[in-house]
Amino acid sequence: MTMYVKSNTTGKDMLSLLEWNKEELIDIIKLAVAMKTNPAHYSHILSGKILGMIFDKPSTRTRVSFEAGILQLGGQAIVMSSKELQIGRGEPIKDTAHVMSEYIDAIMIRTFSHEKVEELAYHAAIPIINGLTDLHHPCQALADLMTIYEWKDQFEGVKLAYIGDGNNVCHSLVLASAMVGLDIRLAMPKGYEVDEAILSTAEKLAEESGAKIFITEDPKLAAADADFIYTDVWTSMGQEEENAKRLADFGEKYQVNRELASVAKPDYHFLHCLPAHREEEVTAEIIDGTHSVIYQQAGNRLHAQKALLAAILEVKKLKE
Repeated sequence: MTMYVKSNTTGKDMLSLLEWNKEELIDIIKLAVAMKTNPAHYSHILSGKILGMIFDKPSTRTRVSFEAGILQLGGQAIVMSSKELQIGRGEPIKDTAHVMSEYIDAIMIRTFSHEKVEELAYHAAIPIINGLTDLHHPCQALADLMTIYEWKDQFEGVKLAYIGDGNNVCHSLVLASAMVGLDIRLAMPKGYEVDEAILSTAEKLAEESGAKIFITEDPKLAAADADFIYTDVWTSMGQEEENAKRLADFGEKYQVNRELASVAKPDYHFLHCLPAHREEEVTAEIIDGTHSVIYQQAGNRLHAQKALLAAILEVKKLKE
């Protein structure tokens, strides 16, 4: 059976997950699974479509997965560093947005300021995808949900523990969990909490979906009986000057290691958005061990983003 996306998602932005609802997110996840299972069936649905990709930050997974994804759907990609564009020399975002809307069908941008992405979307006449900002990483959250869904075939009743910094990955993860009904427990030291506005929004979404959000400073309490344990680096891009302080503040207490993982379910799975710093936020024993599904998770960036592209761009009709 062919999976389709709803026509009312055509033209939508993905600045954060909040432009979307629960049903739309789950549709993307299911479409991503279908595309992963039978990629050839969807190989021409975006024929003639062009995705522009703007990078202010270095990238491996975002760059390669989006470029490969649009090509596998029959479209094309134009990859640009902001240093190569006039925007890097001071051209207003407004002008860039209007001009690029004349040339291409969608823009994926990976940058620092979330306000920059919002301004781009405000002026653009084409869909804008947030490939990462300092506040949100929605495309990573889509791949995370897909990975969990592949293992559990559902979200309700599944327990996810996130151990580490309340950063952009965490922000999108807690919003995603709240939207689809996934229980999430967050463990982080004082000073590294989730953004208050994002947490407040997530708590309201959780009331609707039935998800449970629990926050603690005790990683073992968060990881207890967890189906999935997730962590990220303690020092993200742009925070390099804080590295020594962050290593001291997180320390061994917040490291995902054998002792911490022992309180999770015996068949738990380990998640990490990558890149990872082995022997800092996670030991090599865990990330390279039998419970780790990090490469499946990273691979799902491709499939989830292909489904997202299909959802926001008008697709060529498929035969059953």
